[in-house]
Order: sequence, then structure tokens, then C-alpha cells
Amino acid sequence: MDHRTLGRTGRTVSVIGLGTWQLGADWGEVSVTDARDGLAASVEAGVTFFDTADVYGDGRSESVIGDFLADNPGTGVTVATKMGRRVEQLSENYVLDNFREWTDRSRRNLGTETLDLVQLHCPPAAVIASGEVYDALDTLVADGVIAAYGVSVETCGEALDAISRPGLSTVQIILNAFRLKPLHEVLPAAEAAGVGIIARVPLASGLLSGKYTAETTFAENDHRTFNRDGAAFDVGETFSGVDWETGLRAAQEFAALVPDGVPTAEAALAWVAQRPGVSVVIPGARSPQQARANAAAGSRAPLGDTFDAGVTDLYDRELRESIHPRW
Repeated sequence: MDHRTLGRTGRTVSVIGLGTWQLGADWGEVSVTDARDGLAASVEAGVTFFDTADVYGDGRSESVIGDFLADNPGTGVTVATKMGRRVEQLSENYVLDNFREWTDRSRRNLGTETLDLVQLHCPPAAVIASGEVYDALDTLVADGVIAAYGVSVETCGEALDAISRPGLSTVQIILNAFRLKPLHEVLPAAEAAGVGIIARVPLASGLLSGKYTAETTFAENDHRTFNRDGAAFDVGETFSGVDWETGLRAAQEFAALVPDGVPTAEAALAWVAQRPGVSVVIPGARSPQQARANAAAGSRAPLGDTFDAGVTDLYDRELRESIHPRW
């Protein structure tokens, strides 16, 4: 497993981490036993970075992780959580008193005095642009409540605004073969500033695994069913904003680019991990087998210029017009 420095946190983490949205909600049912088995398999495979949020199952994901780490001391896992989506998305809610309340709850859930990394969870653009917000986050660092902070964003413009803040450690952004815009400005700017990039939705909600067909269905409580039109949250979080039919067609073309003998999902993850400036990639996993398969991408040899060119060509032909201007 390759390892990288996670921006201004100074921490070294595995280039393949684990996203844990699925341990809380919105991906169908995942039992606590299955969740813990997936965490264990990830750690055994060399993963040292978990990403969660206080809103995932209203704290369930954080609590499962906290209990697992308490039962397995010495794993060396860095845990990044997120805050802000449990309240109405108004700028006036992003203030120090609320930050204290939210981080106290996360500290209890995770069983720790100091949170490794706290990210604002895709807040309104006005929050990302507010100097007072970063002053409040700096106060939490000074108080020892959090060790570092970052932001999770929807758009490249929001990412660039956040990167300009001197105390910011990381930016989390959607990056995959169906979402190339961050490559052109965000990653170079982050690298120049020493800000870490956490790449989320690296498999485009599973489309880039190459396993879906027109007959594939998802549970009613899975966001791939209920958020295809953006009814619950930003539509870009579901299939990277690509409509289902286009996504299936593009996924078939992507699979055809993958070198023989390489699993399609592994190629998709490795390609993201191999982009200059990426610190860690956070695919989810619903089983130990999937967790181990994801981790294998962290030691995959470079996929080569021909593969890179094919990804760019696919994006330009099938996706750029609908995806590039929006995010």
C-alpha cells in the first residue's frame, strides 16, 4: 500500500482509505457485525484512514468506528469526521457554539478527546467564504478539541476558496473518471499550498465498478434510488451527477479501457490514487471482500498514458457537456 502525507495535518495515511457513509445510512441495510467486519478487513489490508460524518445514521457510523477502534487499539488509523449537515443549511448555524456542540457529540461517538480531522460537510458557499468560520475552527484547534480541520465541497470554486485559507489542512471533493474538472485547477492549487486532497465517490456510486446493468436495482432507502434527481441532497453525490443511462454506457466504455487482468473497480480507484496531488481515496465497502479489493488499488502499478488518454476522451465525448459546467 502506498502512503501519502495528508496535507497540513502532517499525518501519513494509506492512499486508499475507507469511506463509511454506508455504515450509517443511505446505502441499504448494513448490520453492525458486517460493518465491523468491513473495518477489520480494511485495517488488515493496510488501510489507515477512515472517513465518516456525524450525519451518517445520525452518529451510527461514528459510534461503530469508535467501538471498533476501542476494541482494537494500536491500529494507527486516522479518523476524519464531518459536521454541519444535521441542521438547516443556513450560514448563521456555522458558529463556534454550534461547532463546540457538534464536535463534543462526535468526540463521544468516537471515544476520543481530540478529533483527528473535522471537515465542514458541504456547507453553503457563503460559509466557505467566511473568515469568521475559520477563526472558530482555529479556536477549536487551540483548545485541543480538534487536531486539524478541512472542508468537504461540491464545486471546484468552493475548493479553491477553501484552499486559500492558511489554517486549512484538507479539501474533500468528488474525483473520478466521470468527474475530471478538479484535475485542472484544484489539485495543482492544493499541492502548491500543501493542502491534502481527499477524493470521494471514486467509483461514481458503483458505476465504475463495471458491475451494473440496465436491470440493476437498489433498495428504496439507497440514495441511488431516492436521490437520482437530487431530491434529498446535491445530485452530484449520486452517480457523480451522471444520469443512469449515460452512466451505464460510459461505464461500459471505461471497462473496455482497463488492461487485461485488472479488475475494473481496482483500475478506477488506482487511476484516482495516481493523480498528482491526491492524498487519499475513500471508496466505501459493504463487505470484507470489497474492502480488500479496494485496498489492492493502493499498490497497483501506473496504468499508463494510453489509459489516461482514454479516460479523458471518454469524458470529453460523453460527460463534459453535462458535468463540467455544474461542479
